[in-house]
Amino acid sequence: MNPYILAILLFSLGLGTTITLTSSHWLFAWMGLEINTLAILPLMAQQHHPRAVEATMKYFLTQATGAATLLFASTTNAWLTGQWDILQMSHPLATTMAILALSLKIGLAPLHTWLPEVLQGLDLTTGLILSTWQKLAPFALLLQIQPTNPSILVMLGVTSTLVGGWGGLNQTQLRKILAYSSTAHLGWMILILQYSPSLALLTLITYLIMTSSTFLVFKLNKSTNINMLATSWAKAPALTTLTPLVLLSLGGLPPLTGFMPKWLILQELTKQELAPIATLTALTALLSLYFYLRLTYAMTLTMSPNNVTGTTPWRLPSLQLTLPLAILTTATISLLPLTPTISALLIP
Repeated sequence: MNPYILAILLFSLGLGTTITLTSSHWLFAWMGLEINTLAILPLMAQQHHPRAVEATMKYFLTQATGAATLLFASTTNAWLTGQWDILQMSHPLATTMAILALSLKIGLAPLHTWLPEVLQGLDLTTGLILSTWQKLAPFALLLQIQPTNPSILVMLGVTSTLVGGWGGLNQTQLRKILAYSSTAHLGWMILILQYSPSLALLTLITYLIMTSSTFLVFKLNKSTNINMLATSWAKAPALTTLTPLVLLSLGGLPPLTGFMPKWLILQELTKQELAPIATLTALTALLSLYFYLRLTYAMTLTMSPNNVTGTTPWRLPSLQLTLPLAILTTATISLLPLTPTISALLIP
């Protein structure tokens, strides 16, 4: 792709998200989401592969549906209450429609079915943008909506953690596994959103760090399915040693960074007298942990069938930028000791 066109698309991607993050009027927020969607479509279709074009079309249709529903919800709210302000959305019908539209845009269960298929059709770099940056704008809007019926967010959250856990169990494609992982993590965020918005934001930040490092590891190794992970030893031995810790951090095991948000969320749910919900979500985390363990096993404890010449590839200098990977991997593995400081700063 022409670097000037790429620069314009990336600028538009940033602009769309920034407009949505800074808007207080529903029309501005909707406009930001539309700019965001239109900017990523050429990035998704740049491979000119049938799977990439198919994924782009699916993404466009689902995002257009979500945006249209959101516009309908905000117009309905303005019609019923006379308010266009995001924070003033008070009518139950409009609020529920807006929450469902934004759930479709970020891929919460049961509106998640487009996400694994779309992510599978993309390369790992565009998949990284889709799994991280594209979640920010809709999530910012969800943070600002005060639901009139609190049970809808709890239902969406529990369904997402369950579907994210069950869906990833039978997958062999890494991008589909990461898509289900994304749905499960977003379920945790939505579950706690109405009780502690700052904790939901903390969970989002840790999710972005962990997912980015996982995508960058797979990109460096050029791995797209579980069998290809077995060749990682010959390519980057040091990174292959650290990657299981990154994957287990995504699964939420102590003493890694991913344990922090889960621990604080379960604590907050128990304080809100939702112990059964807390127990159920803790059990769904075990489902996710199983497929992260599968990836860990495939990467570290299996050897790819190789002939002698293929065992050690030529050690040519990598053309990929490895500094972001180094920083994100370190953050994914070692941020847990900062929990008291973070909770003192973020959680009142």
